[in-house]
Amino acid sequence: MKLAILDRDGVINEDRPDFIKSADEWEALPGSLEAIARLTRAGWKVVVATNQSGLGRGLFTPDDLTAIHQKMQQQLAAFGGQIDAIFMCPHLPDAGCNCRKPLPGMFLEILKRYDAPAHEVVCVGDSLRDITAAHVAGCQTWLVETGNGQKTRNDPNLPKTVQIRPTLADVVESWLTES
Repeated sequence: MKLAILDRDGVINEDRPDFIKSADEWEALPGSLEAIARLTRAGWKVVVATNQSGLGRGLFTPDDLTAIHQKMQQQLAAFGGQIDAIFMCPHLPDAGCNCRKPLPGMFLEILKRYDAPAHEVVCVGDSLRDITAAHVAGCQTWLVETGNGQKTRNDPNLPKTVQIRPTLADVVESWLTES
């Protein structure tokens, strides 16, 4: 089984500095849903790992978040794609939890659930915290230049092993042509 772990905001959909608070605000990035559908058709499991502190901040409700994820899944299904699971940290940055990226807790839980060797799992993010969490968990890391990726690509703390591509579609093309 091939397993891909994707960040949500800035990788799959447009990011917003004021948080995505409703399904109406959720907009897929060009080509991202088609890229996930390509992985689905190729037999990959796709999992989302996302920080959602807007819940802890009271900016949206669990029902709002469910509606956002339902919209994402419905639009993805129209392309023949599927997200197998969504792992989410609702905590505020100062909560001290292990699941909030850049800590690796979410990734370790995903690896455990899928009984996947970390070195075989590929992860995509647009921020240093995404890449750091995946790297610390032992996964292969890919940075996209969408979302915060342009800014992140020049961060001196970015692991030297990270692969950089313009979009999720470019990352998926690399994976599918390598395998």
